[in-house]
Amino acid sequence: MTTRTFVSCLPSQDLILNSEVPMTPHEFYVAQTRRNFLTSTASGLGLAALGEMLTGDGVISPRTAFAGSTPAAVNPLAIKPPHFAPKAKSCIFLFQAGAPSHLDLFDPKPKLNELDGKPLPKEMLEKVRFAFIKKDTAVLLGSPRKWSKHGECGMDFSDFLPNIATCADDILMIRSMHSEQFNHHPGQLLLSCGRATFGLPTMGSWLTYGLGTESQNLPGYVVLTSGRGSSGGASLWSSGFLPSHYSGVLFRNKGEPVLNLTNPEGLPPELQRRGLDALKSLNEGRLGEMHDPEIASRIASYELAFRMQSAAPELIDLGGETSTTLDAYGVNRAQHPQATGRGNVDNAHLSFSRNCLLARRMVERGVRFVNIIYEAWDQHSSLDADLRYNSWVVDQPIAALLKDLKQRGLLESTLVVWGAEFGRTPLGENRQNRDPNTGRDHHPYSFTLWMAGGGIKGGQVYGESDDIGWGVARDPVHVNDFHATMLKLFGLDHLKLTHRNQGRDFRLTDVAGKVIDKWIA
Repeated sequence: MTTRTFVSCLPSQDLILNSEVPMTPHEFYVAQTRRNFLTSTASGLGLAALGEMLTGDGVISPRTAFAGSTPAAVNPLAIKPPHFAPKAKSCIFLFQAGAPSHLDLFDPKPKLNELDGKPLPKEMLEKVRFAFIKKDTAVLLGSPRKWSKHGECGMDFSDFLPNIATCADDILMIRSMHSEQFNHHPGQLLLSCGRATFGLPTMGSWLTYGLGTESQNLPGYVVLTSGRGSSGGASLWSSGFLPSHYSGVLFRNKGEPVLNLTNPEGLPPELQRRGLDALKSLNEGRLGEMHDPEIASRIASYELAFRMQSAAPELIDLGGETSTTLDAYGVNRAQHPQATGRGNVDNAHLSFSRNCLLARRMVERGVRFVNIIYEAWDQHSSLDADLRYNSWVVDQPIAALLKDLKQRGLLESTLVVWGAEFGRTPLGENRQNRDPNTGRDHHPYSFTLWMAGGGIKGGQVYGESDDIGWGVARDPVHVNDFHATMLKLFGLDHLKLTHRNQGRDFRLTDVAGKVIDKWIA
């Protein structure tokens, strides 16, 4: 049985007296210790004062505040000041789920080709974990790819990426990424959340939490998918313990971008508005009682959904784009004659092209973080054929995106990131019942990630893997280092961007992470 707890708030006392009188759920919820009471009261007063200040400065309208004596309801996604002057305003994260082979796309290894078919020394394999490779029969697997240098910087790209290669001078290529996660979902969580743990906020959530968003008619954080989706699912765009209005909003590839966005037949907008106003009033009253941030999230979500009813259809309507732009992105291109493998799902080549164009349109409209997920790259076998197709799917649209952003003057303020949860082994996979040495296993010990725009210094290769791509030889970069530097580009100190949960201050970089200033222009 739950009992009432009477709390004395007199300065000289901090006594908690228990009785055996049953409590209602509401009474139990609002019962607080003296310390918690003072904490919540101070927060409420601070929120009210903030609301007054923002209203007086014209940042928010009086309509965003509650009437009477209840706390001010500041728009949780309103623009917030950074810690220092930012270089980037928006991020487009091109997440290549499943992990492409860096050894066949971005990191040429002539020595690996020389050693093709030879085993590694046993001492190199003793403490290494693989997803599927059998150590006793594993041999090195060279790459058949042809490599050439591009741009004034002379950056190496394989022949599978001819279009992205033309953007070499805008790209920062990081060849020394590493992590400790060798399976997909933990690796994806680490890349997205800074730790391989469920229930944590993702990159887009942290950015919108720290900065808000310039777009008030679209979500601040949008997710677009192509191919097979992602094994990580919604955990890769969750807000975790942050209020739910910082979660990513998944847009669909067909029909309405968001389910139930269109009003049912016979519901006029004015009647809908009256209903929303009544619901808002009830929620505001409840928020004044409970001080629950999820109620503020609910209010903000209803209002955003109302505004999105006109903004979202306009966003996804590409009728105003020129034929030149549509052709550049490949929005209407024919299927590849050798379409094969995991990436060949539901015309992924068309949805990925469209998603890249939509990402540019979202950035133009003030969206803070766009996550484009293409799950196709887990080539444990049939590496050459499948990699050819997957590369073809993404190569043209990504190059078009970079050039389009640059031509419109948006690349300087838009950070574009291409990355995955890990790389692939220099060893051929020898799993039972698979053609041996036609694919590569999971490899977190060295892999490649690249960035462009958003204040980074393009035309440079940072870090180096060893001669066969096994481990990092120079300038190691952990995922937490990448996060720390990304936040700095947005004017945020990764040590100061925190949120207290269950008695601990959390951050995107957890307890690690260092800023790599050599990346920043």
